[in-house]
Amino acid sequence: MTRFRDRFVPRLAPVSLFERARSACGALLGLLCTGLIARAAVGSGADLPILVAPMGASAVLLFAVPASPLAQPWSILGGNIVAALVGVTAAAHIGDVMLAGAVAVAAAIAVMMLLGCLHPPSGAVALTAVLGGPAIRDLGYTFVLWPVGANSLLLLTCALLFNNLTGRRYPHAASVAARDEGEPGAAMGSGLTTADIDAALAQFDEVLDIDPGDLQVILRRAQVHASLRQSGQTTCGALVTRGIRAIAPDTPLRDALASLRQHRVTMVPVTDESARVLGIVTQDDLIDKTIGWERRAPRLGLGRRLALMVQRGRAPQGTVADVMMTGTITLQPHTAAGQAAWLMMQGGLRQAPVVGADGRLIGIVDQMDLIGAMLADIAHDHAGHALPERRQAGRRSG
Repeated sequence: MTRFRDRFVPRLAPVSLFERARSACGALLGLLCTGLIARAAVGSGADLPILVAPMGASAVLLFAVPASPLAQPWSILGGNIVAALVGVTAAAHIGDVMLAGAVAVAAAIAVMMLLGCLHPPSGAVALTAVLGGPAIRDLGYTFVLWPVGANSLLLLTCALLFNNLTGRRYPHAASVAARDEGEPGAAMGSGLTTADIDAALAQFDEVLDIDPGDLQVILRRAQVHASLRQSGQTTCGALVTRGIRAIAPDTPLRDALASLRQHRVTMVPVTDESARVLGIVTQDDLIDKTIGWERRAPRLGLGRRLALMVQRGRAPQGTVADVMMTGTITLQPHTAAGQAAWLMMQGGLRQAPVVGADGRLIGIVDQMDLIGAMLADIAHDHAGHALPERRQAGRRSG
């Protein structure tokens, strides 16, 4: 039974409840907007079809798996238009409907693969051109432009707006993500390079629904998680610098900058009267905000000023509360050095506060200290694994 399940039930990557809701809401809004705009364009009493069924399958790709190479703009536009052209041509020249449908889908797949616009719902577009009935057949090649071309363009526009407004990068540029995490062609550990990935993918000799750039990013992140797992001995509690002087939210910005320079740190925690961390202020942020000082108030953008006015009912007065970063990461004494370094790198911090279970400040840790401890833990872990192997080799040789 387990073997049957493994063969026929796909193992999908885990996604959050928010991601599932976002996919469903995207499909709802995308298809609804596409249908309403199409109906407004041709009128509710028109003989022209308003929305073709294959758009539902396209919506699954565009909103549920927008990172797929099969869901990119050229895939949906090129694939659907090519399939419509092939389907109309097959319906016009092949008398047997079943044969025409089979030929239309097969030819559409071949042309889409040749043009690099493979889109699974396009197979349904080709079949619809043949089996759609007299209303579709009477359209002839108009079917390519309306409804297929118009539906595809409208749905794609909705996907572009929805995905980007909700935090997704669409069109999905896997090569950009790969460059963000390392130079193309660079080794990813154990001598593995992008050329090795390309060679391995070529050995499959079949279409895999993942971009090589995405695969490169996945491998890099897997290596990071492996390093974090191996660097779990040293914790932030062993590396924390205590006695760091925190500042209050009403501290003038000039005094905060002077405190940073005096203690030679790049970050200072902001705490309340009970030493609970409210946020942090970084040296770069203070320097940026204090340039162009006018009447003891920093130059802040209009959006920032409006937000502060809503929050406190007044304009910025040049205090730490006006520029401090809230909601930033705070580390626990038991947090592993590798995990802490990864979190700080993600947040762009060189130093971070360490707090107790009650949220009160204990001290700060430096990213370089964490990385040094992480590397030492990894080296110790490798040495521990190598020792038994040497002993076994010695026994065999003896």
